[in-house]
Amino acid sequence: MSEGLGGGTDFVALLRSLGHDPFGTIVSASADPARPAAAGTNQPVVAHGTTVCAIRYADGVVMAGDRRATAGNLIAHRTMEKIYPADRHSGVAIAGAAGAAMEMVKLFQLQLEHYEKLEGVPLSFEGKANTLAQMVRSNLTAALQLGLVVVPLFAGYDMRRRRGRIFTYDATGGRYEETDFQAEGSGGRDARTTIKLGWREDLPREAAVELAIAALYEAADEDSATGGPDPVRGIYPMMATITVDGFEELPDAEVAERFVALIERKRRESGMPEPPPAPPPATPRRSRATRSEGGDAA
Repeated sequence: MSEGLGGGTDFVALLRSLGHDPFGTIVSASADPARPAAAGTNQPVVAHGTTVCAIRYADGVVMAGDRRATAGNLIAHRTMEKIYPADRHSGVAIAGAAGAAMEMVKLFQLQLEHYEKLEGVPLSFEGKANTLAQMVRSNLTAALQLGLVVVPLFAGYDMRRRRGRIFTYDATGGRYEETDFQAEGSGGRDARTTIKLGWREDLPREAAVELAIAALYEAADEDSATGGPDPVRGIYPMMATITVDGFEELPDAEVAERFVALIERKRRESGMPEPPPAPPPATPRRSRATRSEGGDAA
């Protein structure tokens, strides 16, 4: 049962046995005139995801990520999705080269689904973390040749240990378990500092969500590549919780409401005068969960 075509439970090995290597030889960007290169280099200008974080709390983990992608000093995308379910009880947050990271997440999702179909049970949490480490290691050629570094953050609820767990990686595929929290990306240092000051053991869900929101707010305040809340366009960071009940993305309206409350609290604490009445903010951009319930946005 466990021996599938060409690669057993290894979906990447299966693809390679069929002549499709998802981490095949990378051609130098300078050989492709259709791909613009960054000034003074032979590396293409690509979009990069910026700041993501994960926090362990009493019931599992909360993951959060801003929505901005940058290409050099420009904003490439304002509504990039950086938090993805890996399977029912785990998720991946991406930072680094956006295109390569999104393709890696899709391959990772397929690998976990492939394993479960062949074996009849989900891969262990350590097995999932190791599988993602192998994929990051396979991307090393692209990272060295073209600077397409992918730095994922893997987190979820371990059904065997009955607790939330968080893993971080380096560009060579090194896998490191974080005890309580972690943040990656250009604003990761500021996000980690904010979380460190507010984290405590057995945080309730509400406090963990508020802490993640504060971390992204402070990261956006210090790092130009991290997108903060944008009430004019109705764009707010993505957030999800992973517990024994599975992966659940927070509704956009809840995230928007919490950011508005945070900004108002900071205004009062700083002694700023009451701002004049403003028109209501734009309707929040709908998340994957909302779109699946109500159809695609017009």
